Amino acid sequence: MLRKTPLVEGETYHIFNRGAHKQEIFLRPVDYDRFMCLLHLSNTSKKIHLSDFWSKSRISSGNIYERRVDKALVDILAYTLMPNHFHLILLQKCEGGISLFMKKLATAYAMYFNVVHEHSGVVFQGRYQSLHIDTEPYHRWIFSYVHLNPVDLVESGWQEQGIVNVRRTRHFMKNYHYSSYLDFCGRERQEKVIVNLQAVPWYIRKNNDLEDMLKWERRGRKLYVKDRP
Repeated sequence: MLRKTPLVEGETYHIFNRGAHKQEIFLRPVDYDRFMCLLHLSNTSKKIHLSDFWSKSRISSGNIYERRVDKALVDILAYTLMPNHFHLILLQKCEGGISLFMKKLATAYAMYFNVVHEHSGVVFQGRYQSLHIDTEPYHRWIFSYVHLNPVDLVESGWQEQGIVNVRRTRHFMKNYHYSSYLDFCGRERQEKVIVNLQAVPWYIRKNNDLEDMLKWERRGRKLYVKDRP
């Protein structure tokens, strides 16, 4: 099936998918870690053999993030993993780059998930969805939207009711490991190699404060409500 918006080289897209039947796709911390490692390892035009890096049951056989990958398919600009879905912001670097990257990522994770959790059948809810990010306001909103997703885990209903405990939310965000928000905040960690911060628009790199993100999320909510998964 053809996409409504073609994936074009040099353009940026919001990519997202969820578990089949809305089931959780990350059941344990090691599942999140495996997916994040795959974000790094799948971003190559070359074939990869995951058995070279880990067994079916172990997360790694060394420091995965020190492995050289050509990063030829996409620039990963941001990401957030949630219990039953994920968000990625990708810049396509070559023709078919996003499609090949997502195929490698989804296939490798589904194989892992089915083995480790003794699951049979599909893991993801069909093909991933994509939305073209083509304006500065949209960039500002989508980066805020993606990075604010984990707030739902600590402040349910915050988009309608507002955040009740800002201090607790800020602390939670700065300690949520499964998001690139920490890399935008300058946290030193091995996972920072996943994201190419230099490819992110400058006005996004400076927009890391919780209040700033909330401001842009509120501004964009009505304009882009159709683009919320």
